[in-house]
Parts: sequence; structure tokens; C-alpha cells
Amino acid sequence: MISDARVPLEHQQPYGTAYEHMLEKVRYEGAYPTREKAEEAVRLVLSGLGRQLTGDERVDLAGRLPVEAARILTAQIPDTQPLGGWAFVKDLAARTGASLDTTRWDTGSVFSAVAAYAGPDLITRILRRLPSGYALLFGRAELTRAA
Repeated sequence: MISDARVPLEHQQPYGTAYEHMLEKVRYEGAYPTREKAEEAVRLVLSGLGRQLTGDERVDLAGRLPVEAARILTAQIPDTQPLGGWAFVKDLAARTGASLDTTRWDTGSVFSAVAAYAGPDLITRILRRLPSGYALLFGRAELTRAA
């Protein structure tokens, strides 16, 4: 748990069970050595997604995620120029100084857990709203739009 230095440890609230399960899923999917590493990935990727996702899909996803994860997602102001999938990964890597490979791994690990909470129908709607390149990050084939 990331602690707030202003609040004594014995008075800090633990995470909810659903968020703990999400962190464990990400830790398992991403083969992270600690829960803290998994949580870093969750915070990074959900913050990035919160800068990209708008509309009903954003609201619906927040409603399905654990409260702590929903707060991370919705604390971000959406960018005016959405990024494609690869640009999304490059942006996250630039923000952290991590390699593109590591950031791509983090993104896939977190999106796997997000997809489990969201369900296939909402993920399809999210992929239709986002620019191209996100489907592969969610472990799906790229959707094509009819002409």
C-alpha cells in the first residue's frame, strides 16, 4: 500500500477487497515480483487510460472497476488529442522512463484485469471509442470499421 506520510500507519484505511483482487490479478498476469510493482503498473496504465477515454464508456468502466481503480481512472482529465495504441505506450514510457517493452508489458497486464472487470461488451464499446491500436493491448484482434 502506498502510504500517506501525513496519516499515521495505524489510521490508514486498507484497500478494498476488490482492489486487492485486481492487484493480485495484475501481479499474476504480469509476473511482478511484488504487489507494489503491480500497483505501480495499475496506477500508470489506468491514469493513461483516464487521459484517453471519454463519454459513457468512461463512466461505465469506472462503475465496474473497484473503487480505488475507478478513482485513478477518473482523476485524469481527458486529452484533447487522443493517442493511438502505440503512441499511448510511448507516452507512458516517456512519463516513467521505462523501456517500451516494459511499458507494453505493463499495459497488457493491467488491461487484462480491466477487461475481466469490464466484460466483453464494454471492452468492445471502449475499443470503438478509442483510436486504433488498443485492441492488441487488450489482447484482441484489431477491429476494423466498415467502409
